[in-house]
Amino acid sequence: MGICHTFKDELLVMGILFGKACDRQAVYAALEEHFGALEHITEETQFGWTDYYDREMGEGISRVYVMFRELVDPSALADIKAATNDIEGLFTSEGRRSVNLDPGLLAPGRFVLATTKDRAHRIALSDGIFAELTLIYEKGSFRALPWTYPDWADEAARTLLKEWRKTLFPAKP
Repeated sequence: MGICHTFKDELLVMGILFGKACDRQAVYAALEEHFGALEHITEETQFGWTDYYDREMGEGISRVYVMFRELVDPSALADIKAATNDIEGLFTSEGRRSVNLDPGLLAPGRFVLATTKDRAHRIALSDGIFAELTLIYEKGSFRALPWTYPDWADEAARTLLKEWRKTLFPAKP
């Protein structure tokens, strides 16, 4: 018989897509209100991986990645995704979002994204939220999987996560 243990806390990371008119500071404030202080915000870059979001958010979408200061219990991932859906709703006008929030959890051996879209490789969590194993850490780097979205599979994103992964290992005195 296996023995159940408590989960080790993981690093909350988010990919954010902003429409041109979105109030970035208001989004950051809403995120901090729900999840605590932001530790890192990457430089904003043009999002050119797909035009999937253009119809809803308009052209000229930009991307940032953020890392939160406090670690979180991984069993809270579904609640985190539900909260980000609510935050997106605050920045919606006439049924069109101006921000897209993709929360994920970074652990020593993996990166997992939360999603509302069911696919064969996703595991149901609760209340219509699924978890997707997005990247695996092995041999000193993150490896993309066949279903990994191209923006997360990109070398720059994987390198960023590798750097942020170091915060999971406290410095020894």
